[in-house]
Amino acid sequence: MTEGTPAAAQVDLNCDAGEGFGPWRMGDDEMLIPLMTSVSIACGAHAGDPLVMRRTIELAAEAGVAVGAHPGYPDLQGFGRRALPLGPQEVELWLLAQIGALAGVARALGVRLRHVKPHGALYNTAADDPSLAEAIARAVRTYDPTLVLVARAGSLQVAAGRAAGLRVAEEAFADRGYDTHGRLLARGTPGALLADAAQAGERALALVREGGVRLADGAWLPLHADTLCVHSDTPGAVEIAQAVRSRLVAAGVQLRPLGELAR
Repeated sequence: MTEGTPAAAQVDLNCDAGEGFGPWRMGDDEMLIPLMTSVSIACGAHAGDPLVMRRTIELAAEAGVAVGAHPGYPDLQGFGRRALPLGPQEVELWLLAQIGALAGVARALGVRLRHVKPHGALYNTAADDPSLAEAIARAVRTYDPTLVLVARAGSLQVAAGRAAGLRVAEEAFADRGYDTHGRLLARGTPGALLADAAQAGERALALVREGGVRLADGAWLPLHADTLCVHSDTPGAVEIAQAVRSRLVAAGVQLRPLGELAR
């Protein structure tokens, strides 16, 4: 898709949630989740525990928001943002264990999982590593082939998911910066986080209506987005989510759960 080409005026809005652990809290889930159409919940490896899972699922159910699993590397200390030296088979098994844990809690509450979105370093590494991308797709297909796989727009994970027979939702980020190859800028580098709510709202609208984003150097990066993410740990996340949602709705964009948009 090229700059100026209108995209379908509908999109899912998602956030990662349930990323606390015990008494430690991460993000304002109570405020963020009602602004979303889908939510991806930590499964106990990079964050989360059974009590946090239950509470986050309850929040999503009360708000009528679709629930998905957010599995990552088993790395509580690093919040799943460090790539661990795990082979594809280990990754596949870790994902099966995490998806199953969240699905069990959800089932007890009468809630069905709708999607799987890998977290952090696993998400980013698999976007460019075919063996990991295939392992993730196998795990999702093995657990439940009706689940939607969420993957970085235009990445190898998208192709691997579809090759495995899964429906895939391509994801873009309203609150993160991109490089010229469509990869997220590393946290801590200039422009990696978009903390300005109005700017994030405009970026979200450009992704939906124009099919891409303007980079810091002025270049245009085409991106197809079925779902837009706002990170719960971005400074001012609630204000950003409110601005993104308001800007999209004001422009006539329909907000729909990613299960209705994946292909």
